[in-house]
Amino acid sequence: MNIRAAGAADAEAILEIYRPIVLHTAISFETRAPAAEEMLRRIEAAQEKHSWIVCEVADEIAGYAYAGMLRLREAYQYSTEVSAYVAEAHRGRGYGLQLYAALAQELRQLGYCNLYAAITMPNDASVALHGRAGFRHVGTFPNVGRKFERWHDVSWWHLHIDEPWQTDEP
Repeated sequence: MNIRAAGAADAEAILEIYRPIVLHTAISFETRAPAAEEMLRRIEAAQEKHSWIVCEVADEIAGYAYAGMLRLREAYQYSTEVSAYVAEAHRGRGYGLQLYAALAQELRQLGYCNLYAAITMPNDASVALHGRAGFRHVGTFPNVGRKFERWHDVSWWHLHIDEPWQTDEP
């Protein structure tokens, strides 16, 4: 197993993991799977100030994790929203946990202090993953998204990864 930065050549494999999640679950609130070009744009955008990594097993992308902007206002700049996805055939092997550990390390080096993750409920596997990764439940937005003719709650999770800097410099 190898964890590395995602690149342009990974966009299609990442999309193959993500597409069934979009089309068949409420885990993602997207209703249409993005094209490979859009996935590449997202990877490149995440890598400008955050991170996007993949887990490679036997030359196959088994999963990925990324971080992005939590909120627009400048005061949020030390916090980031994270997500991790593992291909169905590779679930239950600890890859999600290893992806989150690697992602947290990269984000700490980039100066982030807090990671936040949103989990569409119910999702016992994701709740277990985030708990094992050290995240703690901090609140729930009730009935915040509607997909597949049903309202869904979103549970928010937090992981503190570093102490805030004692400086006024961003």
